[in-house]
Amino acid sequence: MAGRRRWSTEEILDTAEELLRTSDAESFSVRKLAAVLGTDSSSLYRHFRNKTELLRAVADRIILAAMDGYRPEGDWKQRITTLALRVREAFGQHPQLAAVWGRYASGGTGSRLVMEEVLQALRASGLPDAQIPAHLHRITVLVAALIASEAGISTLTPEEYEQGMELFRVAVLGADPERFPALTHFARDVRPLGADRRAAFEEILAVQLAHVEAVIH
Repeated sequence: MAGRRRWSTEEILDTAEELLRTSDAESFSVRKLAAVLGTDSSSLYRHFRNKTELLRAVADRIILAAMDGYRPEGDWKQRITTLALRVREAFGQHPQLAAVWGRYASGGTGSRLVMEEVLQALRASGLPDAQIPAHLHRITVLVAALIASEAGISTLTPEEYEQGMELFRVAVLGADPERFPALTHFARDVRPLGADRRAAFEEILAVQLAHVEAVIH
């Protein structure tokens, strides 16, 4: 009787990535992955110690793909902005995995490449070395949070999205002016979370980079 097929690490990650495109990290399990591969969970634990390690590896592949072909151009702020937008775009094509990255982070090659580029850009800014790690952390937390937030919206069905927009309009435009005077005053200009996400992403990141620049000068 022939033994079970031995799956490579890359094949396991390929299949896990496909599963995560249609489900979230909560419902994903090593047992489900093993069933799809036609093997048992114990064979997968030879490659990954647990579910979290596997999820981190899948998320890191997305970052690695985002870094493929990247070449630093422009000043330090342009480098960080371009890099952040590349990672945002990569996870935008895999919103379920963006949530995984936001929750579990990653310590693989992709993450190291991103950290290396941000560190080099911050050194090029003239920021003292002693302050660079703290700013790296702030930028990373900010970008990860923004990308994970967008992912939550992009996974909504059209019906869920429209329902959310209607609830937003009712909540804002129908607010009691005596209890919510400021909200009533700005109601027609307040925008829902789903509007102009890229512009908001760039503007929020620009504020953080401007803070770094202010420290230098």
